[in-house]
Amino acid sequence: MHSRAAWQNLKEENQSTAEEFILLGVSDQPQLELLLFVLILVSYMMTLLGNVTIIVVSRLDPHLHTPMYFFLSNLSFLDICYTTSVGPQMLVNFRSMRRSISWGSCVAQLYISLGLGSTECLLLAVMAFDRYAAVCRPLHYSAIMSQNLCLLMAAGSWFGGLVNSLAQTVLTMQLPRCGRNHIDHIFCEVPALLKLACTDTSFNEAELLSVSVIFLVVPVSLILISYGYIGAAVLRIRSAEGRRKAFSTCTSHLAVVSLFYGPGIYTYLQPPSKGQGKIVSLFYTMVTPMLNPLIYTLRNKEVHGALRRLLQRKPGLTGWA
Repeated sequence: MHSRAAWQNLKEENQSTAEEFILLGVSDQPQLELLLFVLILVSYMMTLLGNVTIIVVSRLDPHLHTPMYFFLSNLSFLDICYTTSVGPQMLVNFRSMRRSISWGSCVAQLYISLGLGSTECLLLAVMAFDRYAAVCRPLHYSAIMSQNLCLLMAAGSWFGGLVNSLAQTVLTMQLPRCGRNHIDHIFCEVPALLKLACTDTSFNEAELLSVSVIFLVVPVSLILISYGYIGAAVLRIRSAEGRRKAFSTCTSHLAVVSLFYGPGIYTYLQPPSKGQGKIVSLFYTMVTPMLNPLIYTLRNKEVHGALRRLLQRKPGLTGWA
């Protein structure tokens, strides 16, 4: 009789843990929870406002129908989806007594957030190539950055990111957890989920490290090389105004690169057993997407001019040559 009751309890526990996870977040620090709730709410609203503005302005103003703003619109759309995949769930959990997420929702959040994060890694490298072509090959820029090539590079970034996420999600979620369902994190992320496994995860950790090198270290290395050539080309410009304009355009992209890749490398290029910074992951999922529109538009005279034109007249819709 006792063994039957124990079996029933174990069965119920396995069924419960299979259906949901508990996100511990920062539940041990209630004051920090309230602060994070306010900060995430503000950053999420600003992310939506800023990135939607960039998409609308880039679409409606013919002067911004260029490869640079095509990729920037992709980045803005990506950031809206990225923050939406984790932000609302975090807001609900921070104000809820039971910080649970269903198994299906956790899988969806893991796949979408990782897929969009991986896509952004590749897209930022593509944007660096666009800036390299604009500054170092200005006479051939239109021929190099054709509409077909831009579409191909954008589609390749999305495809590569989503395929990588599918592989990581399958490998992570198939690991046995032996009833463990308390995730010591604020959302479903691969390193935190690997810590729940009750089996050897050496293969998963080695595979995650290899993929992280491909999606983080390789793109940021290519970006730095591109900007090395850009810096050399800018220094050869005789006009002080020309140098200023080139540096202004490129420093905004470098700022985004630093804000995004730095926390990402910190999180994914160390073993999950060493623990992951929850605030660091907040930075590249919530703060960076909020800052991207500000970085690209704060000192950007083209965007300022586009906004003024949109307020004065109804623009036409054309594509770039």
